Amino acid sequence: MDYLLLPAFSFFIGIIVGLTGIGGASLITPMLIFVFQVPPSIAISSDVVAATLMKVVGGVKHWQQKTLDLEVVKWLSMGSVSGSLLGVGVLHQLRQSGEHNLDNLLLRLLGVMILIVTLTALIQMLLMTFFPKVNLPELPKLNLKTNQGRFLTLLIGAILGFCVGMTSVSSGSMFALAIIAFFRLDARKLVGTDITQAAILLIFTSLGHLTLGTVDWSLVIPIWIGSVPGVLIGAKLCEITPQRPLRFIIYSILMMVSWKLVGQA
Repeated sequence: MDYLLLPAFSFFIGIIVGLTGIGGASLITPMLIFVFQVPPSIAISSDVVAATLMKVVGGVKHWQQKTLDLEVVKWLSMGSVSGSLLGVGVLHQLRQSGEHNLDNLLLRLLGVMILIVTLTALIQMLLMTFFPKVNLPELPKLNLKTNQGRFLTLLIGAILGFCVGMTSVSSGSMFALAIIAFFRLDARKLVGTDITQAAILLIFTSLGHLTLGTVDWSLVIPIWIGSVPGVLIGAKLCEITPQRPLRFIIYSILMMVSWKLVGQA
């Protein structure tokens, strides 16, 4: 593998993440699989660990700024961490049983998850662009002061966390959609809550993937070297770049990537 190319590609992806907010896992994991021919199990585990640093740095910053909702973070995290560890446990069982080709299974799961995340975001963007006055039915707002609200929050977190534990995808994007749908936070607290929750989730998910023995530090460190400065530059460019055309192009690319992942399995 050319380890000079990996930081360069990661830098480019970091810019995209900082520029558009589109999750890095949807881009970095397929890059490792298709460009660098990394087995899916190693690509997913290494990407989970690589993504943790950026999320933790962002989460600490939002914690200091108080631009997050601690109650939402707490209850979503309790559900997502449990779900994620369950997902890692399933990977352990599949690996030990040997009944399934783990890499082929993960290719399909990864492709399906990226497709779901991309289609959801694309539909939302198209509706906001072409039908801004359409009043879609709203999902009920969850009240975390009630047992029902807490239980449903734990359940949502557990389902999405399980998907993250299995595939590394959606630690940010799908949780952001859930926070928008069920908690109606303002824009600043939405971003901070999403990043902080994802940071907690990925810390535990990373520990789980480390026990699988599929984390390759020779991949993680070059990704850090490239993606962290890329994210910072992308965040600066975000102020002057038109978002919707750029997002549409990237969503279209992600849809093709997801079909290729499923088809290659």
